[in-house]
Amino acid sequence: MKSIARLIALLLPCSSLLAQTAKPKIEFKPNDRIVLLGGTIIEREQKYGALETALTLAVGEKPINVRNLGWSGDTVFGHARSYFGPPEEGITRLTKHLEFLKPNVLITCYGADLAFEGLAKLPEFITGYRALLDLARTTNPNVRIAIIAPPPFENLGAPLPDMAQANANLLALRDALKEFAAKQNAAFVDTFELMGGAKKERPMQPLTDNGLHYGEAGYLIWAAKVAEGLGLGKPAFASAETEALRREVIKKDALFFDRWRPENETYLFGFRKHEQGRNGAEIEQFDTLVEAQDKKITELKTALLSKKKLP
Repeated sequence: MKSIARLIALLLPCSSLLAQTAKPKIEFKPNDRIVLLGGTIIEREQKYGALETALTLAVGEKPINVRNLGWSGDTVFGHARSYFGPPEEGITRLTKHLEFLKPNVLITCYGADLAFEGLAKLPEFITGYRALLDLARTTNPNVRIAIIAPPPFENLGAPLPDMAQANANLLALRDALKEFAAKQNAAFVDTFELMGGAKKERPMQPLTDNGLHYGEAGYLIWAAKVAEGLGLGKPAFASAETEALRREVIKKDALFFDRWRPENETYLFGFRKHEQGRNGAEIEQFDTLVEAQDKKITELKTALLSKKKLP
């Protein structure tokens, strides 16, 4: 943990309280329901709780709650969210979850798959992304949206593949997403650039496990860059100060994951519910546990902010 803290201190400009002079790209309001939506980078975020912790503190005293709907390998077409039916089943499933949550703020990160599938599918991708945002607006017409450009991959050397071409594709995708976000009246966060852009050389202290997937140190930095890109300013606290809060966020994310994505969903709600469907009623009981964890997170956030106000 100490080595991670030292790495973050080197890569972030400052960990002391800084004036937030930039105008936020999204106006965060008290009691906002913020939904994180995307593929692998969003789902794995719940393992580290970094982005929610950063947002929770960056909005100051405003109480918010964050829900992670990330699904590894997912695309804007919801392909990974389907189980036994056609790919369209994934969008049906996502629709139910968005209707349940009705987000005030939607933060999305899609497109890393295009780095390997090629940019020939870019027009189709943008069309799918537009349909996805339209879907979110049907659940809340006033939802405020932020689109995150995927961060760069790392070259870690053989036997792992060279990521030069993949990063070149991500750069082109970044440009397309920036234009798309403007047309959608959505905030745009360029974490491709904020995370240093494409580099050919092997990093001295890698932020990813395998060149693709960010580890704990990578997520802590990426989360801070997302908050900065949203105009919420640089971190006001050192990572050690926020560790207790982040651990509670991780607990809450685990509870919510079991709420919206139970492991035995086929038996609870699917074609085998005649066997164990009676247990499906227990899933809603997670709501009380998640809300209690939200309250604990707010209390810890308030205590941290109060310490910063002391002379």
